[in-house]
Amino acid sequence: MKVEVWSDYVCPFCYIGKRQLEKAIRDSGYEGQIEVEYKSFLLDPTTPIDAEEPVISSLAKKYRMSETEAKNMTNNVAERAKEVGLNYNFDQMKTANTVAAHRLAKWAETKNKGHEMSERLLKAYFLEGEAIGKSEVLLKLVNEIGLNPVEAEGIINGNQYKDEVEKDIVEAQQLGVRGVPFFVFDNKYGISGAQPQGLFQQTIEKAASEAGLKPKLKMVGDQSNLCTDDHCDF
Repeated sequence: MKVEVWSDYVCPFCYIGKRQLEKAIRDSGYEGQIEVEYKSFLLDPTTPIDAEEPVISSLAKKYRMSETEAKNMTNNVAERAKEVGLNYNFDQMKTANTVAAHRLAKWAETKNKGHEMSERLLKAYFLEGEAIGKSEVLLKLVNEIGLNPVEAEGIINGNQYKDEVEKDIVEAQQLGVRGVPFFVFDNKYGISGAQPQGLFQQTIEKAASEAGLKPKLKMVGDQSNLCTDDHCDF
């Protein structure tokens, strides 16, 4: 079974949704039987590469509100993030162009490090306040997950994997995706946004059952009062 996830690395609900999906897969008992593919989506490809504007200021301008109102809005998102174990710090976040980050993630997939790259980018942006639109930051993150920074630098400075990113974006348009995160379960069911946790698990269980998958056995109780081939609990 396959789950496709469209997301952007500066979308706060995308990291929350990622955690929700991961928990739903674990809790449903289908861990190891579901392939998750992360796909590119660009919320604002016009953001300058050298962007330094604080996210609070950017949001205030975008939604025509005061910075105090923008701060209150982000506080609500931060509280939601805490529910899935993420401690967002919007005060240190700055706007970022994610085109290079998406191309690097596509490259990382060819090295079997796609999931690690995506997780590291999200963590760097939302938890550490890193400027993930800048080359030096991206190269540091690449090195941290064990990939070659020299090869990565060539990708950042070139156009490799641009077509793969654009293909994802076109596919999203064809599906009618207007925002992220967006989840597609086995080409049958779609979830838009970081919806209630139960919906993720229900959808996984439904799609997996239709695909003929069986969940792993869920153990209840402790493991006392039993005998093995070399021991009994008396």
